[in-house]
Amino acid sequence: MSLSDLLAMLPILILVFGATAILMAGAWYREPLPLLAGGIVTALLGALSAGLVTPPVPEIAGLFSAGGYARFYTILWSLLAAAGLMTGSRYIIEKRIGAGEYVSLVLYAAAGMALLSSATHLIGLFIALETFTLAFYILIASNRNCALAAEAGLKYLLLGAVATGFMAFGIALIYAASGSLVLPDAVMRLTAETGELQAWGLLGWGMILIAVGFKISLAPFHLWTPDVYQGAPAPVTGLLATGSKGAVVAALVGLLAMSGPVWNDLTDLVWLLAALTMLAGAFGALGQSNLKRLLAYSSVTHMGTLLLGVLCQTSEGFAATTFYVVVYVVTSLGAFAVIASLADGRGEPMTFDQWRGLGYRHPVRCGVLVLLLLSLAGLPATAGFMAKFTVFHAALQSGYIGLLLIGILASVISFAFYLRVTMLLFQPDEKASSWHQGTVFEHTVLAVCSSAVLVLGLFPGLLFDLIRHILP
Repeated sequence: MSLSDLLAMLPILILVFGATAILMAGAWYREPLPLLAGGIVTALLGALSAGLVTPPVPEIAGLFSAGGYARFYTILWSLLAAAGLMTGSRYIIEKRIGAGEYVSLVLYAAAGMALLSSATHLIGLFIALETFTLAFYILIASNRNCALAAEAGLKYLLLGAVATGFMAFGIALIYAASGSLVLPDAVMRLTAETGELQAWGLLGWGMILIAVGFKISLAPFHLWTPDVYQGAPAPVTGLLATGSKGAVVAALVGLLAMSGPVWNDLTDLVWLLAALTMLAGAFGALGQSNLKRLLAYSSVTHMGTLLLGVLCQTSEGFAATTFYVVVYVVTSLGAFAVIASLADGRGEPMTFDQWRGLGYRHPVRCGVLVLLLLSLAGLPATAGFMAKFTVFHAALQSGYIGLLLIGILASVISFAFYLRVTMLLFQPDEKASSWHQGTVFEHTVLAVCSSAVLVLGLFPGLLFDLIRHILP
């Protein structure tokens, strides 16, 4: 690896070496606040270096891209790590979680997500995917005194192992059929004779698609999602719901933009997965009485919408999907940050009975939650509306009318259960109790997320122009 490669990897190196230093420091120094501060500074430095340092080479060791698209997502995941640490600061202190271990795992996860978003090689894809997945196994089960957290961690571990197996086997089949692990070279070899994927290559991509289905909760591979969301602590759930899924979608967009018609032979299957996912998430959320489980099914619906954008395989579809990822990350992170900020000695408010009338006790944070939920629903003037509109417009231009109608139906159903939560928050209830008032860190994250939702809803062109410029 040359000096140019090392310079191109500077943001990743900052995250990895910073995480390692904090992990070692945590073994000797147990005071959490300095370790948290170090983690936040490391994440911000990673984002700053990705934004300011222009790499001298387009690729890193033939495994990862170092272009604008990769740096864009490195900034996003680094900022997500910083926000996640700010949101989880009180959780670490009150639950007496090892700060060094927790902070380092979040930074390792951010590095893995950044690498996954820039992968140009199937081995690089596999390594990056497993890097942040391993970190999340531990983070989910970090509260050893909570049975739900242990159960959630075990479920995520077992199903993650299944997904890993499918991914590894799929990569092996593609290599056996093409003799290459480099994209788009492997795709060109697989389609060289007939213009269509060879049988073994088709099976390999199908297995990778199944692995992706597990990772981002595509139906029918989504059944782990509600249990894991409910059991994991809210700060970790916020990272899991946003970064781990967004990074996989980002990798799909990057690989398909570079490789051409990978999914042409899998179009019908992807169409079916997108339709099932949007409907399963929407109808599944209707029967929930737990906010975290509702948000879990909500995320399933959003993953189906993102898959619709990816399915278009056009520049507009890829741009719309990338915009949607950013909006989804900001909005979902904010929603889980609200839950985390209210947690106290009783735990987190989860059931609807605990949320009823809470808007009168905590009007500001509940108001932020309402804004974020309405954005997830796609209400006009919010970022969520522009995200859905652009994906639906790309689907219309690509001729996916049936899938577009299913997406609209899922959005209408989603609006119903989001509105239900909104009405619940401001339903008079004399038994409603007060929860934690929140910290400066938590309120800062909420302010940034709510502001971003409004700004991107009113001025989406600023981000769209950047996305069109950096797409591979």
